[in-house]
Amino acid sequence: MKILIVTQYFWPENFRINDLVEGLTSYGHEVTILTGIPNYPRGRVFSEFLSEPNLFNEFGSSRVIRVPIIPRGKSKLTLALNYLSYVISSTIIGSWKLKEDEFDVIFVYEPSPITVGLPAIWLKKLKKAPVIFWTLDLWPEALSSFGIVKSESILSFVGKIVGFIYNRCDLILAQSYSFIDPISKYCKDNVSIEYFPSWAEKNPSSREVAPEVEYQNNTFNILFTGNIGEAQDFPAIVDAAEHLKDENIRWIIVGGGRMENWLRSEVVDRGLESSFIITGEFPVERMPSFYNHSQALIVSLKRDRFLSLWIPGKVQSYLMSGLPILGMAQGETEQVIKKSGCGYVCEPGNGFALASIVKKMVSTSSADRSRMGAMGKKYAIQEFDRETLLRQLESWMFEFINNNKIK
Repeated sequence: MKILIVTQYFWPENFRINDLVEGLTSYGHEVTILTGIPNYPRGRVFSEFLSEPNLFNEFGSSRVIRVPIIPRGKSKLTLALNYLSYVISSTIIGSWKLKEDEFDVIFVYEPSPITVGLPAIWLKKLKKAPVIFWTLDLWPEALSSFGIVKSESILSFVGKIVGFIYNRCDLILAQSYSFIDPISKYCKDNVSIEYFPSWAEKNPSSREVAPEVEYQNNTFNILFTGNIGEAQDFPAIVDAAEHLKDENIRWIIVGGGRMENWLRSEVVDRGLESSFIITGEFPVERMPSFYNHSQALIVSLKRDRFLSLWIPGKVQSYLMSGLPILGMAQGETEQVIKKSGCGYVCEPGNGFALASIVKKMVSTSSADRSRMGAMGKKYAIQEFDRETLLRQLESWMFEFINNNKIK
């Protein structure tokens, strides 16, 4: 198959779409990626891209078509311009760069914003190819939940855009079962919706221990990886750390995001420097070296109805690590932790409750923690196996192509 991937984010940014492309190319498919200039989550263009942009025009055997966009920056205005610039640039410049190409299927990767679907719908018309849309973030619910947009009229307008996009897709994939109903309310009856979760990104097993983290004897290390943003409820994590500051507990934060500077400042203001190591971002391939430092992993989401429907992509990677998980979450993420038996979970937004399950994990024997981690890994293999999921995606693509199912 000739597959066009439409995604605002791509390598060297760390997103699961990178692994999906690797998987599809390993099956012998010809993949082209239409994406922007790497700037997530730093908010500025990657320096390595600025110095040698031509090095980022190929990803393995795949061709990468990059269009200019406005970097995300640190404000709501620059973020909005970032979203808008990708839509305009990929629709106009992207279409021109792809004018000689033909595709069998167009796949849209949407962790946010929903507007990434607009250039894909335009390209569908030009290329006469079906569109498969992977919904990893719900709009307009995300805008409302994060306080980005409060105006009901604007949210209603965004809802109309969502309906416009969904109803022109041939298949919509929902990242959790709880996503299906919110998606369907914007869709006509003839729109197909299927469950398609994330999987654990493949990481080589390694005994390497991250040199960025100083070894401390008898210290219990809790690792957080990924985006440091509002949704991750860092105020509650810092509260928990303050409750535990007299214990030999250390929070290793690997990642970046819009609240990273706030976190660094808060740690200093509360005198918690000895309780935190904030490393900044590292590529996904380095994650095993940080896992090897840790006795437990943490996934956190603030209290919010929308976020309760969501399973952060890192949960699958956490499960596959074989380490126990501490969860401060509700809904889908809470259920994964409970069903798998991989760890302990508490209510969102409650630093004292988080501190309590941390103490419980610390007092759990290493043998029992190992059993938790093993149960998590077994659950991930059963529910989120990479090969099974990618083959299912490939099957859906062939189905639309062979049956000429284009709306």
